[in-house]
Amino acid sequence: MGLSNLGIFHTIIGVTAIVAAIVSYIRYGKIALSALSGKIYFYGTIITSLTSLGLSKAGGFNPGHVFSIIIIILVAVAYFLHSKKPGQNRSRYFENFLLSFSFFLSWLPTINETFTRVPIGHPLAKSPGDPIIGKTLLIIFILFIAGTVYQFRKQKRMNAIGMS
Repeated sequence: MGLSNLGIFHTIIGVTAIVAAIVSYIRYGKIALSALSGKIYFYGTIITSLTSLGLSKAGGFNPGHVFSIIIIILVAVAYFLHSKKPGQNRSRYFENFLLSFSFFLSWLPTINETFTRVPIGHPLAKSPGDPIIGKTLLIIFILFIAGTVYQFRKQKRMNAIGMS
């Protein structure tokens, strides 16, 4: 696969963050920063985004680096809302959305890199423009929209009964 040591570290931390987010979604219906899985997602995502800035298959600054910077901003703002505005239920809507959007954006380079590398020797996709990548990203986008609607409705119910 031709991964550097930084690339291997980046991949391990990134997969850990994705698994933590999925665990958090299953347990709480959102990435819950107060739970261990949410904390692992937060720190793992920050580390993965920062390490991605040192990686480039094509050389130089690229769209993947832009995604990393956006993801860092999204999770940082979500963390700020979580820690500095705990009693403000309206902040939970934004916190949930920002974390879910960061998770969605994380999948864009993940799908591209994985599908153009795996299986070794006969990758699923020949290039980032391959239809299988587009179809997979469409499915991920639909899941993101459905999950966002679910989180909004769940948060509305929680706000109504005074929970955050």
